[in-house]
Amino acid sequence: MPPMHILLVEDDPAMQTSLQRALARRGIHVSLCADGLQAIPQWQALQPDVVVLDLTLPGQDGLQVLEHLRALRATTPVLILTARSTVGDRVLGLNAGADDYLAKPFDLDELEARLRALERRAQGAGGTSAQADHDSFGTLRLDRASGAIYHLGLPMDFTPRERALMHALLARPGQAIAKERLYELVFPGEVDVKYEAIEVVVYRLRKKLSGTSMDLVTLRGLGYLLKPTPSGAAA
Repeated sequence: MPPMHILLVEDDPAMQTSLQRALARRGIHVSLCADGLQAIPQWQALQPDVVVLDLTLPGQDGLQVLEHLRALRATTPVLILTARSTVGDRVLGLNAGADDYLAKPFDLDELEARLRALERRAQGAGGTSAQADHDSFGTLRLDRASGAIYHLGLPMDFTPRERALMHALLARPGQAIAKERLYELVFPGEVDVKYEAIEVVVYRLRKKLSGTSMDLVTLRGLGYLLKPTPSGAAA
């Protein structure tokens, strides 16, 4: 059986070196990434068994990386390893899609135990972690391979930004996603785009969803969520 392979997304060189050496002695191969903007392409290229993710990163915050990872339908287990140790930080990380959370400073034995547990859980899920090639919610179906979205079997016409927003919403069906997170996913790295632009995309998307038995709901202070209308909630 090949050794466990993790991707460590951490910008502290000393932490990178010490963890890489310590985990290597325990039979765990560690690939390194020091920048949030490079984390997703490295994950896609390496396909590690577990991602160990710091929250405070240059380029892109760890929570943004995690949201992006889950919006791409990535099922790789993610362990957040960070100095942010408040209950609120843990809740944010877990709600964003993390599988586990370990605060710095930490015990190396505990870190290894948690990594092994995440690997076993993913392997034990078998076909669950290697999900089907599509997801359905209400009357909508997302084909993950092509990115196409269907309503009752018919493809829907979305602009790239509308599609990015739909992918984010379908990644967490029935759950509110903060406006800030959606902005980051729909306009990644576009610093010149005004924050209010996300509202334009939401408005256009809401019009296109009219008649599909699906609602794009605004929750004040929480964000947006996608849900079936009461009269068309079958999936």
